Amino acid sequence: MGKESIEEGQLSNPLLNVNDKGGHSGGTGHDPELDDGSSTVTTMLVLTTLVAVSGSYVFGSAVGYSSPAQSGIVDDLGLTVAEYSLFGSILTIGAMIGAIVSGKIADYIGRRGTMGFSEVFCIVGWLFIVFAKVAWWLDLGRFLVGCGMGLLSYVVPVYIAEITPKNLRGGFTTVHQLMICCGVSLTYLIGAFVNWRILALLGTIPCLVQLLGLFFIPESPRWLAKIGRENECEAALQRLRGENTNISKEVAEIKDYTETLQQLSEASITDLFQWRYAHSLLVGVGLMVLQQFGGVNAIAFYASAIFISAGFSGSVGTIAMVAVQDIQKWNEATPFLALAGVLVYTGSFSLGMGGIPWVIMSEIFPINMKGSAGSLVTLVSWLGSWIVSYSFNFLMDWSSSGTFLGFSCICGLTVLFVAKLMPETKGRTLEEIQASLNPISKNT
Repeated sequence: MGKESIEEGQLSNPLLNVNDKGGHSGGTGHDPELDDGSSTVTTMLVLTTLVAVSGSYVFGSAVGYSSPAQSGIVDDLGLTVAEYSLFGSILTIGAMIGAIVSGKIADYIGRRGTMGFSEVFCIVGWLFIVFAKVAWWLDLGRFLVGCGMGLLSYVVPVYIAEITPKNLRGGFTTVHQLMICCGVSLTYLIGAFVNWRILALLGTIPCLVQLLGLFFIPESPRWLAKIGRENECEAALQRLRGENTNISKEVAEIKDYTETLQQLSEASITDLFQWRYAHSLLVGVGLMVLQQFGGVNAIAFYASAIFISAGFSGSVGTIAMVAVQDIQKWNEATPFLALAGVLVYTGSFSLGMGGIPWVIMSEIFPINMKGSAGSLVTLVSWLGSWIVSYSFNFLMDWSSSGTFLGFSCICGLTVLFVAKLMPETKGRTLEEIQASLNPISKNT
């Protein structure tokens, strides 16, 4: 995530003293119980979050598309296994490119502008797929959707984190992961009943919803403060917190944060490879590698093929990923075990490794390193996703049981990695996390 997304505590000592006294405002100014930095949910905050997570749904629908569409595309266009593997995995190539430039674009044109920019790529990409007559049209469309998805994977959680008060941030940021899961699941479900061209056309709907919604929500107050538009920063924050809310303390904190950020030199990616950042880098990169090589995108991209291999029809399998149904196959152990395994895996992944590594990544890097660190870690994540999604069909041809045994071993390694190396961040300020991981980073 971005360098200024949830780092308001990570400032100089004077601001730390303010935070200790409840300086992250959002209280009404009339109720002393709200002086601890808490704030209530407003209609504008909810609306703004819903518009933002429309992009998360776009993310999920793009990931989920290749599974229910596989048999139809292969039959209609006569693609080989290698050609369809390229189509499925090229999404992650586009996402890598989008992720690499996402931080710079979001800083240059703003969070709202970046979300709108990404949706243009997604809409054009979906239309290429809808009207595809040959394989390269499919690949180009999938690549463009991936570029938009890479931008969204960065800017949506950053925007949500920047607009929510700290007592609500955890709950609101989890909506991002929830909507990704909804996008995947509903795409599986709808894809069981419509052909692949209609499914691609339906993919443009959440893109248009977000594009239109962006006209009705405020820009991130933090980004506005960062570029010197202080009056607009206060106006945006007032809309988010409510007309009767005293925002003076929160505005002061944002300004202090912005001043501190400007005093720190922006680090390059090569600066990350210093011994002082070794623990943070190991945790951030390690979590992303383990997240991807645990096999999540193999299941997300090719669920139909997995169920067909296990003895189900593709449509029954994809519907089952949305809701467990009486499929009249209790006497066939192998298909049932495959179904149960996929359902348990996807549910568990959504609760843990799906979203938490992104939150951890935003907490463990120093304030002046987060832009570079975010680009590196996001690149690693999408590179791992591409490797898994491209190689999966070949691995299944080699040995389906061996493929999933490998995934399970990596999941077991993840448990050990988390237990031994990942710090607990719950209930700790960003200063405390930084002190334990990068004790001298604030002097860099």
